[in-house]
Amino acid sequence: MSDPSSTTTTTTPFTRALLAGALAGTTVDFSLYPIDTLKTRLQSSTGFYPSGGFRGIYAGVGSALVGSAPGAALFFVTYEEIKSRLRVFRERHETAVAWSEPVEHMVAASAGEVAACAVRVPTEVIKQRAQAAQQPSSMAALRFILAQRVDIGALGVWREMYRGWGITIMREVPFTAVQFPLWEGMKSWRRRGTGREEVSAVESGLLGSLAGAVAAGLTTPLDVLKTRMMLAKEKQAALPLFRQIWNESGPQAFVAGIGPRIMWISAGGAIFLGSYQWAYNTMTGVT
Repeated sequence: MSDPSSTTTTTTPFTRALLAGALAGTTVDFSLYPIDTLKTRLQSSTGFYPSGGFRGIYAGVGSALVGSAPGAALFFVTYEEIKSRLRVFRERHETAVAWSEPVEHMVAASAGEVAACAVRVPTEVIKQRAQAAQQPSSMAALRFILAQRVDIGALGVWREMYRGWGITIMREVPFTAVQFPLWEGMKSWRRRGTGREEVSAVESGLLGSLAGAVAAGLTTPLDVLKTRMMLAKEKQAALPLFRQIWNESGPQAFVAGIGPRIMWISAGGAIFLGSYQWAYNTMTGVT
């Protein structure tokens, strides 16, 4: 007779990262969507109330739910795979130094964000146009973009869907380069302190919340720039838009929405990384 405990770890690392990431992404996006909407409206060039104010705070949620599971799954599959390969390389070549692990986490998280943005950017474009009341819903925003095919062609529609790709990468890579080494480092510190094999979901969530808050505050200016690019009626390059915002609104414009962003990502870090840890621990049989 087979050992009953053997069924707890039959999933592969790929499957665990895929399923846990999908669960984490869907959970965090739906639960904190209203805060994200308020942040987007605060950063809109038309102003908070003209963009919808406190009305319809779930506008655009459809696109977020469609993109959240595959986007988060892509991130964690890439992150865990590259992190594992870099760790094996380090151990095989005995190249470990004090900063080896944080750098591995930075590289793995950055690669994960680039992969996730293949899904995240189109859903963000559609979602934010609905959030800022440019269109009444996610479906209306998508139809509006697709209808431009007559004027700008299929390639133009593709570019419109991926508007802000570059600035999104510029925002997400620094964000994860701060958040994930902090999160992994604090988890290692906690494991050493408790002597346990892995941290609990609650511990992971609390540490993820702290790491996310720090990263969110530092990258708010890039988030403002990304939001303005995605909401602009015509495509604009990042540097001219940066100068325009600076000249018209001053440096304070680049911290617009910083409060909701820190609150949203701090809470999001707790839910996202806590639910990921819970799912991952459950599939590996860690209690």
